Amino acid sequence: MSLITARRASQVFFTALFLWFCAAATLGERFTELSGWPVNLFLELDPLVALATLLSTHSLYRGLLWALLTVCVTILLGRVFCGWVCPFGAMHQFVGWLGMRGRSLPARLEKNRFLPAQNLKVLVLAFFLAAAALGPAGGGSLWAGLLDPICLAQRSVNLALLPFLERLGVAARGEPRLAQGALAIAAVFLAALLLNLHRPRFFCRFLCPLGALLGLIGRFALLRIGRTAEACSGCGLCERACEGACAPTGRIRTPECVVCLNCLADCRHGAIALATRPSAGGEIPLPDPGRRAVLAALVSGAALVPLGRVGGSTGAAWSPSLVRPPGALAEEEFLARCIRCGQCMRVCPTNVIQPAGLEEGFEALWTPKLDFRAGRSGCQHTCIACGHLCPTAAIRPLRLEERLGTAEFAGRGPLRIGCAFVDRGRCLPWAMDRPCIVCQENCPVSPKAIFTRAVYPPVRMEEPLRVGEAGGERIGLAAGRLEAGRFATGDYFVQLASGRRIRIRGHGEREIELSAAIPDTELPAAGSALEIAIRLQQPYVDPRRCIGCGVCEHECPVLGKRAIRVTAENESRHPRHRMTL
Repeated sequence: MSLITARRASQVFFTALFLWFCAAATLGERFTELSGWPVNLFLELDPLVALATLLSTHSLYRGLLWALLTVCVTILLGRVFCGWVCPFGAMHQFVGWLGMRGRSLPARLEKNRFLPAQNLKVLVLAFFLAAAALGPAGGGSLWAGLLDPICLAQRSVNLALLPFLERLGVAARGEPRLAQGALAIAAVFLAALLLNLHRPRFFCRFLCPLGALLGLIGRFALLRIGRTAEACSGCGLCERACEGACAPTGRIRTPECVVCLNCLADCRHGAIALATRPSAGGEIPLPDPGRRAVLAALVSGAALVPLGRVGGSTGAAWSPSLVRPPGALAEEEFLARCIRCGQCMRVCPTNVIQPAGLEEGFEALWTPKLDFRAGRSGCQHTCIACGHLCPTAAIRPLRLEERLGTAEFAGRGPLRIGCAFVDRGRCLPWAMDRPCIVCQENCPVSPKAIFTRAVYPPVRMEEPLRVGEAGGERIGLAAGRLEAGRFATGDYFVQLASGRRIRIRGHGEREIELSAAIPDTELPAAGSALEIAIRLQQPYVDPRRCIGCGVCEHECPVLGKRAIRVTAENESRHPRHRMTL
């Protein structure tokens, strides 16, 4: 088997494996579900994720140590990860191949010519690393996940491709999952792929910060592509399919070479080879974006984080509407770790974790938040899946006892992710005189965090009711009519002058049947006004017991803006967010 065939087989295998891991990142014990699959493998092999996390937090989550394997391979063989392993790179290469089909040799050579703009990815890398390392108080923001190829691909597949396929009925597991902002995520993904029709591996050559990092690490790789002798016909065949536009004919740009080996296969004169010695035609071991440009990128990255927080988004002016998943670190620490990969959103069994949009600020873009209307339910209080799948511990792995506040955590109580508040202007019992205890019934906390108080307000009638003949368990009406079946639900009562209330068991248009006989001493006089009262159980929330799970908000029958809503107030993750009671 030739090296080109081996490389293509490797790309197909790792891309299929990546897609499989994305699809399998759902709770369950079946072969097609999580069930022990290392679904974070590609993220853990990503040196940019590891380095940016190390710079922003001064610590390295244990799973990210696998990135050292990629670093070692890069030192030995150059950017072999880009050319043989990276699933996003394989997608780019395939689309670029489609765009180059049928083009003449001069056209291909022009598309694979090195351009100074390829140094832009080094500036992108410098910007992201500065944002990670040089934020306020030494803690930055992990914006690298926006353009890191593994994070970008993982997010796009998790939040756009798979939900789209589920809606088409392909690989659907029950109700199709929702993903807010999927259009924007898909647009970025598709734009990156379609640009390859203009120039092969466009993203890899011009924008990829991981490629820039691996190019710097592997610039002196022990085994690398190069010319074996000065004698070269200059036919240009070695550059017609060069994926990195690294100019193997002349002074090869080693940081740009993705070890695709196309030049090795295309050279008819044996002038190109994998060797441990430098290229006979010379090498350019480092990119040259310019010192001023690098300095500008570093300063921009370092300045943009504090500028973005001038409004106090992580301080006094924090947004109560941004409810984070259970186990999320305090906001500044969370933003220093979250790579926006979408793994927590994919594994969430109720689909309540959604990507945040720009309404929460650019720094929070595509980070996980809880949307209790979008999911199949609220955040299940016995679920700790998201923290155990987060590759950077932005959502720390919890024990079930800590989530529930039992065993050694009993003194602290259950973990709170927010608190529910009743909107009395929209609540059916409070604002519309309609019986409803849905939120109280569905509250999973024991004792319940939602309790009710019964009131008996009079029902507003279209026309006054007047008593005709009354006696025993019946009251006839001399004036006014009753809507058929409206008052026979068990929530309506006849209000007597003495203050006694007797439940209405049934009624017709002009006659009411009661559940008990009216005492003779309290019989209403003929022609007197008749008042019907409704028993309403108005809900209240006890903040000391509410954990912010959002089941009440999800189940609330008021459509649109729910009558009971959860905010991040009183959450456990930051003392500043506690309520003052």
